[in-house]
Amino acid sequence: MTKLNAKNIIRHLQLEAHVEGGYYRRTFQSDHRSTVETAQGQRYCSTSIYYMLTKDSPLGKWHFNHSDILHYFHSGNPIEYSLILPDGSLQTCIVGPNILAGQQYQLVVKGGSWKCSRLLKGTQDYALISEAVSPGFDYSDMRMANVEQMSRQFPQHAEFIKQAQKP
Repeated sequence: MTKLNAKNIIRHLQLEAHVEGGYYRRTFQSDHRSTVETAQGQRYCSTSIYYMLTKDSPLGKWHFNHSDILHYFHSGNPIEYSLILPDGSLQTCIVGPNILAGQQYQLVVKGGSWKCSRLLKGTQDYALISEAVSPGFDYSDMRMANVEQMSRQFPQHAEFIKQAQKP
């Protein structure tokens, strides 16, 4: 039996490197429905991806999305998510298998939030989740952070913003 590890999952699910870190593959787009109009243009009603962090790519860098994103845990180690919400408040959540320890199987990140993620230590060399995005994901709706600018925008979280990007 083949061992379930990052390398085998990446190959089996045909994941590729993601601009924010980790690996992904789009698995769904609602192209059988009418598109929706957003401030950024026409979008699918929803899209979905696999997303994976690994010991070799353990960080999802700070980025901003206009759409709402639902994260669903599948397997591996927990992932710590740091969010700066539209009101400027900081929130940290852990998506993982141990709900009795306060981890979550699902995490909702509202559009207009800044987000980064980090693979936590555990027995596996990866964490695998899915993300459902509504309205559907489009790269023009995503903005990668300039950490210095972000620190000026949220001075109360400046040190945390910088530390969250270190493996």
